[in-house]
Amino acid sequence: MGKHKRSAVRALEHLVARGCDVRAVVSPPDPGDAAPAQRLDEAARRHGIALVSDDELYAAIEAPGGGAVDLDGVDLVLSFLFWRRIRAPLIELGRLGCLNFHPAPLPEMRGVGGYNVAVLEGFERWGVSAHFVDESFDTGDLVRVDRFPIAAESETAFSLDLRSQEHLLEVFRWTIDRTLVGEPLPREAQGEGRYVDRAQFEAMRRVEHTDPPKLTERRIRAFWYPPYDGATIELAGRTLTLVDRRLLAETAAAYRKAGLLP
Repeated sequence: MGKHKRSAVRALEHLVARGCDVRAVVSPPDPGDAAPAQRLDEAARRHGIALVSDDELYAAIEAPGGGAVDLDGVDLVLSFLFWRRIRAPLIELGRLGCLNFHPAPLPEMRGVGGYNVAVLEGFERWGVSAHFVDESFDTGDLVRVDRFPIAAESETAFSLDLRSQEHLLEVFRWTIDRTLVGEPLPREAQGEGRYVDRAQFEAMRRVEHTDPPKLTERRIRAFWYPPYDGATIELAGRTLTLVDRRLLAETAAAYRKAGLLP
C-alpha cells in the first residue's frame, strides 16, 4: 500500500525480486503527473499483481473467498507512504503484523509536514522509521529508526524528500530481508512524541509581512516542493507562493536541462 513514488516502486520490485508472493497492491487511483518510474500501479501490472482499493481489502477480509483478492495466509501488510489511516481488521490480517514505513524520525515527528518542520526549525539531523501499525497515526512500536545529518541552511522540503526516500528504501529492504530469513523484528514502544496535523501545516506555510527576513527565507525553503503551493502570502485578495533567487536559478536550470530554451 503506497504512493506513486520511485521509492515505493523500488520497494515493490524488491519484494518481487526476493520471491515474495505479493497478493495485492493499493495505489492512488489518480496518478496525476507521476512519471513512469513513480507509477506504483504500472509496476504492479508489470508483475501481474492485483490492483485493489483499500476498501476492497476490507471487503475481502469480511468475506473470505468472495472478495477481489485472496488474503488467506497473509504474513505481512505493508504500508509505504500510504496516505490513509489503516484500521482493524486490516491491521490484524498479517501473521507477523502490519508495518508502516514513515519518512520522518519517530516519535519526534508524527503526522504530516515533517520535512517542512525540519527545514523551518533548522534541524541538523533527520530520520526515517519503520514501525508496527496500531489504531492511531504513527504511534505503533518501532522496528528501526535511521537518523542522518542534513544541510540546515540550504535544505528544501523537496531536497529533504529526495534524501529521505533513499534511507527509507534501505530500511524497507533491511526489514524485509530480515523477515524472510526468519529473524524476529525489533519492537520498542515509542513513548511521547510530536504530532502535526493539517491545520498546523497550513498555518506554518503562511508568511506575514511582519516576519523577520531569516524566518521568511527558511519558510520559503521549508515549503518548496513544486508543483505544490509553497510559502504563501496574501496580497490584494490573492494567495501567492514566494520564491527566492536561488530557487529561481534552480528552476531555470531545470528548464534548460529539459530543452525549454528561448
